[in-house]
Amino acid sequence: MPEPVNEPRYDVIAIGNAVVDVIAACEEELIEELGLNRGGMTLVDETRADELYEAMPPAREVSGGSAANTLAGLSTLGMQCAFIGQVADDQLGKVFRHDMRATGIDFDTAARSGEPATGRVLIFVTPDGERTMNTFLGAGQYLPASALDEELIASGAILYLEGYLWDPEEPRRAMRRAIEVARAAGRKIAFTASESFVIDRHGDDFREMIEAGLIDILFVNESELATLTGEDDFEAGVAAVAGKVPVLVATRSEKGAIAVAHGERAEVAAVPIEKVVDSTGAGDQFAAGFLSGYAKGEPLTRCLKRGAITAAEVISHYGPRPEADMKAMMEERL
Repeated sequence: MPEPVNEPRYDVIAIGNAVVDVIAACEEELIEELGLNRGGMTLVDETRADELYEAMPPAREVSGGSAANTLAGLSTLGMQCAFIGQVADDQLGKVFRHDMRATGIDFDTAARSGEPATGRVLIFVTPDGERTMNTFLGAGQYLPASALDEELIASGAILYLEGYLWDPEEPRRAMRRAIEVARAAGRKIAFTASESFVIDRHGDDFREMIEAGLIDILFVNESELATLTGEDDFEAGVAAVAGKVPVLVATRSEKGAIAVAHGERAEVAAVPIEKVVDSTGAGDQFAAGFLSGYAKGEPLTRCLKRGAITAAEVISHYGPRPEADMKAMMEERL
């Protein structure tokens, strides 16, 4: 166990899926024809991933993964970030590593040799901007605890964990170890629930971590909050969790977002845009905006405003990562 350090080297260090997003616009009919879970995220094996790829219209490929997307947003906002995740020693793995480093994110986890290939997410975007995701986790689901750089984890002010990666057993063990290391170093733990199906499978783990005080900042959307608490009423869900985590952030799409921190509550409206082009990455970028303010000790309402601005930017174009000058946008709109 590394010795606790006082000054963090990084603002945020994240552990998450290392995947490449393959994004294509499509009509509603294709969603039905392929039998996809419209608007949701479905885990698929490599054979099904290949089938869906063949059926996709022309697509663009960009490095993705929920936590990695959040780091990309944080990096564009001037924050110092590092990523821990598993790619294979293949072409997509090289693409992912290049994209992360080109964004200014440190990523030095060794590539995994052999099968399976680097993960990918096949994303079908309908005309209303809704995204239907089909995820082949690939090498990412084999991230072992032995791949963790514990000195690196101890050097980050915030450790950000992705719920999607809790599903496979090996990275789940790695993340539990990372929590121990970060806690011993006096760091904050941020956790994003990622998707309701993950909570369906591992909600007992998440609730146990919340009760044990292992999560400092919890990110959920409205449906995830309902799944986590069993409360269909949003306010009842907030009340069920808010007193158990130091910071709760709950997003509500076009209805904005709320945060409750140490008894203080703040709310923010969604930032209006002309058209939702692609909702992929909205939650990831909201987390990036919020954390960019939280890491600087900004007031809760301002942190939420940052989240709303970054989420609005990413849903105005295809892809899960910012394309605008986010630092300039923040200066203009805050």
